Amino acid sequence: MTWQQTVEQTVTGLGYDLVDLEWSAGGLLRVTIDLPWDPAQTQEQFVNVEDCEKVTRQLQFLLEVENVDYKRLEVGSPGIDRPLRHENDFLRFVGEVIDITLKAPIGSNDGQVNATRKKFRGTLERPESQVGWQLVWSDEPARKPGQRVSKKAQPAPVQVLGFTLDEIRDARLAPLVSFKGRSAK
Repeated sequence: MTWQQTVEQTVTGLGYDLVDLEWSAGGLLRVTIDLPWDPAQTQEQFVNVEDCEKVTRQLQFLLEVENVDYKRLEVGSPGIDRPLRHENDFLRFVGEVIDITLKAPIGSNDGQVNATRKKFRGTLERPESQVGWQLVWSDEPARKPGQRVSKKAQPAPVQVLGFTLDEIRDARLAPLVSFKGRSAK
């Protein structure tokens, strides 16, 4: 069993999900954890400092026993730009705005999407067919507060990109931050 598998087994044994495991230059071992997702739960729960401390203590002991040579261990939460890697991650964040990068460029015949475009930002949706995923977006620029809009202006068309998880190089939650307080979803 490799040390990566041992770390994953330890994190899941403590009741957390292993989101990411990164070994950086200079001996930094970065472990990203999250609380398991339960679709029946209405309110989202977040990783706190005590959770990170609990995992850190256990991993320090484990890595010493396994003779893993590291300089610094960093355990944290995924943050606002959380990576999406597994099917369960995509199911969890349906309806959220995400950023995806495709492995190969995708272009449309109608010229609406550049033929060399690989990066997209939009709302993640699951189609009724339950096969693959959809990203829905509009290229209309965001309006500034108080900006007048002409009644003759045509809204930008809504575009839909269908994809499978095999076509994705990278997917993350879009880091959208509002400093106007909490709002109802």
